[in-house]
Amino acid sequence: MYHNDKKYALTNCVLLDGSEHMEPQTGKAVCINGEKINEIVDAQNIPAGYEAVDLGGKYVLPGLINMHVHLPASGRPKKKASDPKKLVKLITSCALTNRIGVSMCEGYAKTELLSGVTTIRTVGGVADYDTKIRDLAAAGKILAPRVLASNMAVSVPGGHMAGSLAYEAHSAEEAAALVEKIAAEKPNLIKLMITGGVLDAEVVGEPGVLRMQPELVKAACDKAHSLGMIVAAHVESPEGVMVALQNGVDSIEHGAQPSDEMITLFKQRKAFQISTISPALPYALFDRSISHAAYEQQENGKIVFDGIVALAKANLAAGVPVGLGTDVGCPYITHYDMWRELHYFVKYCGVTPAFALYSATKLNARLAGIGDLTGSIASTSRRSRRWMRSSASSTSSCKRYEILGTIRLARQCRQHGARGRARKAARHHPPWRRLARCRGAA
Repeated sequence: MYHNDKKYALTNCVLLDGSEHMEPQTGKAVCINGEKINEIVDAQNIPAGYEAVDLGGKYVLPGLINMHVHLPASGRPKKKASDPKKLVKLITSCALTNRIGVSMCEGYAKTELLSGVTTIRTVGGVADYDTKIRDLAAAGKILAPRVLASNMAVSVPGGHMAGSLAYEAHSAEEAAALVEKIAAEKPNLIKLMITGGVLDAEVVGEPGVLRMQPELVKAACDKAHSLGMIVAAHVESPEGVMVALQNGVDSIEHGAQPSDEMITLFKQRKAFQISTISPALPYALFDRSISHAAYEQQENGKIVFDGIVALAKANLAAGVPVGLGTDVGCPYITHYDMWRELHYFVKYCGVTPAFALYSATKLNARLAGIGDLTGSIASTSRRSRRWMRSSASSTSSCKRYEILGTIRLARQCRQHGARGRARKAARHHPPWRRLARCRGAA
C-alpha cells in the first residue's frame, strides 16, 4: 500500500463521495493530510499548508473494492483446461517455486491497484500466499491494494477446488479442525466451498450440486465464529444457498434462483450476497467457439448466470445487501476487470450507475468491516481514493472512466527508490491508460 506523508488539496475536480444517492459535486477541494482526508472545503477556502493539485476536471471517488478475488490466477482463457491440483502441487513443491508463486501474486495485486481497486477480499488461495501479500502491502513493502485475506478454503473430497485452493474435510470434526488450522495463519475470513460450480457439473441442469453436507457447514461456521471470523461460501444452487444460510454462513458468494424462504433467511441471519456476474457471463453468452466451453458448461453457465442475477434483484428489492466482486481467475476475468462488474450490475440488475459505484465502494467497505477506513470521500477518516476522468458529464457511464494514475504512480515508485519506473509502468500497464476506453461489454 502507498503511505502518504504530505499535505495536499485536490482541486478543480468533480467529487463523487460514494454515498448511495451521490451527485457530482464541483467547486470543492479535498484536503488530505498524510493518510487522512482532513476536510472537504470550498475551493476558495483551502487552509494554509496544503499543496494544491489541480486535477483539470477529473473525478475524485473512493477506490473500488473487489470482494471476490483469487490472487494466484490471471484469468487468461485456455483452449485446454489445466489440472489445478498439479499446478498447486508444483508451485508449492519447494522454496524457489513458492517464492515465484508469491511474486506472481504480488504482480496480480499490483494490477488490481493500477486498475482502480484499492481493497481486495480474497476468497480461496494457495497456501498462505494471501496473508503474505496482505502483510507486505500493509507494511508498504509492495505496491498493492489493502488485502482482506482468506488463504486456503475448506471443501470436501470431489468438491469445488478441492486439493488446489481448498483443503478436503471428510467429517464435521475435520471441517472444524481445518478452520482452526487456517485461522492459525491469521486470515481475515474463512471460505467454504459448499457446492460445485459450472466447471464441476457433470450433466446439464445440475450446476452447483451440494457437495458439503449441512453438518460440515455448521461445524466450520461454529468454529469460525468462535474465533471471531466471518464465513463466506461458494454457492451456486438454491439448495446450497439454503444449507449455507441455515448453518451459519455470513456471505453467499455468487447465488442461485431465490425463494421467499431464502430471502427471509438472508434477513434473519443478517447475511449478504456478493454478486459475481462476470465469470458466469462468458459461459452463458459467448459462442462456444470463443469460450471453448463444452455444451454442458455453457448450459449450466446460463443457469448460474440467471441465478446470480435473479438473487441479486430479489435481495435488492428486499433490502438485503448485495456487494460486488469479480471472481477473478475464472476464464476471461482478469485482475483489471472490476469496472466490468459495475457495468454488468447496471445492465443486468437494473441499478443506476451511481448505485453501482456506491455498491463497489461504500457498501462493499461496510460489508467487509472496513467502513471506517475506506469506501467514501469524507473528512476525518483514512480513505482510499481515485482520480478519474470521464467522457460523460455525469455518473451516467461507469464504463467510460479513465484512471489518471501517472502522478500518483510516480510518487509511489519514487518512494520505493525506483526512479524512472513510473513512465515505464504507465506505458506498459494497460489499466492506467486503457481501462476507461473500453467500448462496451457483452
